[in-house]
Amino acid sequence: MKVTKYLILLNVFVTLISCQDKLSNQEWIAGLPQPWTLSQEKVDEILPLFQNRFPDFQTRLKYIALWRVGTPYEIFKLGEEVEPDTDPIIRYDVSDCTGHNLTCLAAAKSYSWNEARDHMIDIHYKPDASGQKQPLYKSRWHYTADRITQHPNTVDITKTLLPLTALDSLDITLNQKASGEEFLDLDWKRPVTIHYIPNHQITAELLAKLPAIAGVAFVKPKYFKMGIVMGHEGMIIDRKYLLHASQSAGETVKQDFLDYYFPQEGAFFGGIMIFEFRENS
Repeated sequence: MKVTKYLILLNVFVTLISCQDKLSNQEWIAGLPQPWTLSQEKVDEILPLFQNRFPDFQTRLKYIALWRVGTPYEIFKLGEEVEPDTDPIIRYDVSDCTGHNLTCLAAAKSYSWNEARDHMIDIHYKPDASGQKQPLYKSRWHYTADRITQHPNTVDITKTLLPLTALDSLDITLNQKASGEEFLDLDWKRPVTIHYIPNHQITAELLAKLPAIAGVAFVKPKYFKMGIVMGHEGMIIDRKYLLHASQSAGETVKQDFLDYYFPQEGAFFGGIMIFEFRENS
């Protein structure tokens, strides 16, 4: 009798495992708890599942990003856990556009909450003179254009997609307003030439050249006078869809990229930069 009961239980277990294996990737992530509801302990349970199901980094990053669709939007909610910005170094309960990209990247590199937190420090902060990275407000990568032109985990590939003559360029000093004053109190500024894809070059043919998942940063010309280039960032997946934390939607969403970029009232942005997510620095 005990042997029969054991065999029945074993058969049920094998059947459940088999059914899990037959789930599509989208069905699999739909069966997970919503990430914005999770405790640190639950995140510790789930991140290894992503590592096991998606051994390829780019695929894992894509499905972590899709899993986070629906995350409530709140702006400027990552900090250093000390003054002047006491917000958490990493969090899953809310997100803004940069928070979405960097949190997904940190999670895709990790097996646990604490490991992802350590990776977030590596991703979100610049090294000091000794090469060490400390989570300090003044060492944070505050400017997307600065980060994607210098950080080894978010690498600008804009100039590989079109000839240089097809791109627009901008000479700007990041963090310097037209008056010469700093926009943010960082004791830092950076003169840089930015090359970006103008609106008339943003087409389905351009998207077809992208990797299966790529970062996208949106150029906002009215911010130039403040020493800022970008007004938004997100991810393009499957060379078609935009995954981003949307202020207007109030949450992280997936939508057709070209429909988002070219609404009926006209484009909100002046161009884009494309960058590649890399696992290792």
